[in-house]
Amino acid sequence: MGTALEAVFSFPYWGFIGLVLVLASQVIVAGRVIMSRRSVGETLAWIMLVLAIPVLGWILYLLVGELRLGSYRAKKIQQLARSVKTRLNTLDQYGTSILWQRLGPDCEQLARAGRQMLQVPALPGNKLELFDQWQKVYDQLIQDIDSAQVNCDFQFYIWHPLGRTSEVVSAIERACERGVTCRILVDSLGSWPFLHSQDAQRLRDAGADVLEALPSRLWRLPFVRYDLRMHRKIVVIDDRLAWTGSLNLVDPRYFKREAGVGQWVDAMARVQGPAVEALAITFQTDWQIESVANVDQLPDLTGDQPLCDCGASVVQVLPSGPAYSVEAIEQLLITAVYMAREELVITSPYFVPSESLTMALSSAAQRGVRVMVIVPAKVDSLLVRYASGAFKGDLLDAGVQIALFNGGLLHTKSVTIDRKTSLFGTLNMDPRSLRLNFEITLAVYDPIFTSQLRQLQEQYLQQSEWLDAEQWRKRPIALRFLENLAQLLSPLL
Repeated sequence: MGTALEAVFSFPYWGFIGLVLVLASQVIVAGRVIMSRRSVGETLAWIMLVLAIPVLGWILYLLVGELRLGSYRAKKIQQLARSVKTRLNTLDQYGTSILWQRLGPDCEQLARAGRQMLQVPALPGNKLELFDQWQKVYDQLIQDIDSAQVNCDFQFYIWHPLGRTSEVVSAIERACERGVTCRILVDSLGSWPFLHSQDAQRLRDAGADVLEALPSRLWRLPFVRYDLRMHRKIVVIDDRLAWTGSLNLVDPRYFKREAGVGQWVDAMARVQGPAVEALAITFQTDWQIESVANVDQLPDLTGDQPLCDCGASVVQVLPSGPAYSVEAIEQLLITAVYMAREELVITSPYFVPSESLTMALSSAAQRGVRVMVIVPAKVDSLLVRYASGAFKGDLLDAGVQIALFNGGLLHTKSVTIDRKTSLFGTLNMDPRSLRLNFEITLAVYDPIFTSQLRQLQEQYLQQSEWLDAEQWRKRPIALRFLENLAQLLSPLL
């Protein structure tokens, strides 16, 4: 027996066979990358990683290289698809009263594209209030919860159990005591501390339903991509008002202070009107997908009651993520960029634009549009910091103005177009938000709200310094090398 084992282990070609197996696996995985129909940049980045790092490269690809929602989640999405479509189709009747000739043909075309790609129509009769101070958000949100009579629904990427978030927990407890149905849907990874905290237990004990979205478990890695994240921030109260924007349910005084980037700076919109129904449908769909209940219908909470007009804003709710066409939200964003005639202002904490978006921004600047991008001077991601550096140089060369915000980590995600149309919500200008995360964006076809948002962007500019193109070109060669290397990997971020 020993002689036989010795003969096996002394076989002179094991190294050669191992090399052949490694090379074969690399070729197979590289072929799978090529056949997966993705952007050229992403395809080349994955092929480079698979070939440059044997074994580890293709293991990484198999873990996070494909949009695997999992068979269970995909089945539930398919089961709910007809009900969601029916609910959204009922909203079309409200869009017939929109006077597009007042807003312009570009707005109508963007709204039609959004309806075609993401199914949600533009809806008139909304009232939007912009909140740029987190303390005021908490004050008003707690008042809204205390006024709830039927339901309070919460959906957040991060729920951080410190500071004023405990006041929200207390308000939900009071709502439960009044018989209000309260549901909390939070991301498994982003809200891990909350899900295992006393606050979560308090809510469960009070009668609230607390649900974990996109749970990450080691045994599910071969079947579900673990880094798909629920990045939406939505609150719906009595299906008559809603909140959305960039603020997670955190107290900025205590959140990620160790990152050394300063306090996070956010903005939220309080919505009343027909758009609340679209936000409610988004939440209800996500809730049903993540719950264990086997249902194929969304509850129709409005019944035959017409949605009330509360204001003059035309709003289109744009949900995005792996359950939708992967490139839909990026295509809509690029369409919005090409709408600009005079001015385009963008704020984003993580700015790593795709090649298509970079070309659109450069083209806008070159045709005479004043394009301004406001980003934090410091971000909490080293890889994003380096990857964005290479793009900044290309954009500066094209005439895009870039401002570095010094008042903390600017977390507001916004786009204003000619002070008439705006995009506002949770969407970052990076591959993760555009392709992997479940996001929510409001397209607001309203000069009044857009002007308010533009004023907020101007406040950010007052706390920023312009990036000088000449100084930027003089940065050290080593830094430029790291930035260009990170740029190659940017499609994978």
